[in-house]
Amino acid sequence: MAEQNIARLLAQRSFTELGARERARALLDTGSFRELLDPFARLMSPWLPKQGIVPQADDGVVVAKGLIDGAPAVVIAIEGAFQGGSLGEVGGAKIAGALELAAEDNKSGTPTRAVLLLETGGVRLQEANLGLAAIAEIQAAIVELRQYQPVIGLVAGPVGCFGGMSIAAGLCSYLLVTREARLGLNGPQVIEQEAGLDEYDSRDRPFIWSLTGGEQRHASGLVDGYVGDDVEAIRGELHRLFAQGKPEIERSRRHAWFLRRLADVDTAVQADAAAVRSAYQGA
Repeated sequence: MAEQNIARLLAQRSFTELGARERARALLDTGSFRELLDPFARLMSPWLPKQGIVPQADDGVVVAKGLIDGAPAVVIAIEGAFQGGSLGEVGGAKIAGALELAAEDNKSGTPTRAVLLLETGGVRLQEANLGLAAIAEIQAAIVELRQYQPVIGLVAGPVGCFGGMSIAAGLCSYLLVTREARLGLNGPQVIEQEAGLDEYDSRDRPFIWSLTGGEQRHASGLVDGYVGDDVEAIRGELHRLFAQGKPEIERSRRHAWFLRRLADVDTAVQADAAAVRSAYQGA
């Protein structure tokens, strides 16, 4: 048994250690990866150089077409190592455009699935309103596409998913997380800045993960799958969720239930992991 466990551990391949392009390739069927608007297209932000910031040739977003279980799919991966995975005009347009094209494929009879690999702090502050508009277009595209095929979001770590893109995550048909993942509307430093150190210490990693980490989000019913940091395990969860088809009712359409839960929370008391789980589980 011990030898089997050692062999299993040695066979694991970390997903979080891969870059965005390698993550997308790992999730598509072998040999089916085809990148759209790759770095050689030189489609990058025109705004970052004006502010003395070196741009990236793909603006930190990888869009790949291919197959998952033999079915047409698009995998969109955000590179968390570039500008914290923040989205501006170009990267946001790539994501929204890819999702819109997938919806058009479905309308014309090609049932195209979508996977979003979300390593992002949200809007790119250097592009402000342009980034906000792009994220709004992404959210609208998710809502349109999920009418036809499941849209699966995956937050693997270590950047997490915050800001406007956390709303996009909430609009996905299904969400997957790892133990390393974090998911929340505002990032720890933003909360600390606005509410103070006593409310939220952004340096207290155990505290942060106890509230917004992958395990907690799964226990609270805010995501649909909790998976280890392993390529094959994540592929297996994707296959399982796609096989389920569209959910009977998307989580975002259960907003009234969530609002009732939040209304019962005593904001005068510092939240902890147990209190958060209790609130979302309706206890």
